[in-house]
Amino acid sequence: MKIVLLEELGVANHVLEKYSQKLEEMGHTFVAYTKDTNIHTQIERVKDADILIIANMPLDEKVLENANKLKFIDVAFTGVDHIPVEKAKQKNIAISNASGYATQAVAELCISFMVQLLRKIKQNEERCRNEGTKEGLIGNLLCGKTVGIIGAGQIGKKVASLCKAFGCEVIAYNRSIIHDKAIDRQVNLEELLKQSDIVSLHCPLTPETEGLISKKELALMKKTAILINTARGNIVKLADLVEALQTGTIAGAACDVFEKEPPLPSDYALLHTKNTIVTPHIAFSSVESMEKRAEIVFDNLFSWLEGKQKNKII
Repeated sequence: MKIVLLEELGVANHVLEKYSQKLEEMGHTFVAYTKDTNIHTQIERVKDADILIIANMPLDEKVLENANKLKFIDVAFTGVDHIPVEKAKQKNIAISNASGYATQAVAELCISFMVQLLRKIKQNEERCRNEGTKEGLIGNLLCGKTVGIIGAGQIGKKVASLCKAFGCEVIAYNRSIIHDKAIDRQVNLEELLKQSDIVSLHCPLTPETEGLISKKELALMKKTAILINTARGNIVKLADLVEALQTGTIAGAACDVFEKEPPLPSDYALLHTKNTIVTPHIAFSSVESMEKRAEIVFDNLFSWLEGKQKNKII
């Protein structure tokens, strides 16, 4: 079979060579490309592939329309909203994801965001670099705060456990019953927004969660509350969040995800709001998580080749 890796996996060459050598010893062809978002280039690269490996680069359904041999898409990412899943279903193409590879990485960044916002790190650093002091910038502890987790999957639960270690009360909103000792109470969305000092988003992007946090929901939050989004940009309505930050409806926000992948234009509204941390989609990215991702992706691949699909999406 021909296996096409459509973009880099962020691991050292020797790691990738180990997997590619094993595939070639099994009689398969492995071709690795550098990232190219041009649809025509992607069509050309995938048209005769049996198996496609892709990370978080958007995949146009036209690529699948022209890939008549394709049987399996191995997604090196947790979410699959960048993949034309319905088109894959129509063509009987199996899809697996790399669930769990970045759980620790995302959770640690969330805690970092919470501490940075509460302790006013960004403002204090600017003061320090400009011969200033901390005068008037005293912060708050994470300990004792109520953290609201929206989406209690693997990442949400890991964030909850880290928050408990800091001495927080943790509440959660989730579509199914939660069984986790780190979560003190399961509540509805309105209760969570009203009670939380920190709201952290960990739900997938679906038709039900798109725009889940808008003007109405932000108005329910405490004026002292902060919002953390390491899930998907479209879960929050950008214009409403910008307004809430500018008018003091909420006290701050940290966003690692946006409606589109960075780079963001210089006039992007969220870049100019007060008490806001923005990062270019780094939550999943660490040396350790990239190596774990590659391990999961190729385990998915070898299992599928043996007729045993793991981490099945379809």
